[in-house]
Amino acid sequence: MANFKLIYQILTLLDKYLDHEEPDWSKLSAEHFKVTEKRFTHIMLMLYEAGYLGGIEPIPLGGNAYDFKPINPSITLRGMEYLEENTTMKKAYRLLKGIKDITPRNLTA
Repeated sequence: MANFKLIYQILTLLDKYLDHEEPDWSKLSAEHFKVTEKRFTHIMLMLYEAGYLGGIEPIPLGGNAYDFKPINPSITLRGMEYLEENTTMKKAYRLLKGIKDITPRNLTA
């Protein structure tokens, strides 16, 4: 679950940066998201390979290890669709949870 939260946070940051002339790229880091460098790099590469973000260059380090070089990181249309779908799902979840919370549990006639 923590991975999906990180994915959502990364894509949300990149989406916000569409409006900035000079984004603060220091926030696009493992330190900012409070995760290990290895996890952050792995998630960034997965997002790149899935087509959710562009503007990075994968750098093979040997074996299964990779790093990435940020060129001009940006969210893609596919990444925006992911955010939209997940935002809609969260709203629906909150609505249904709210309905459940106010519905009486014992409905006997």
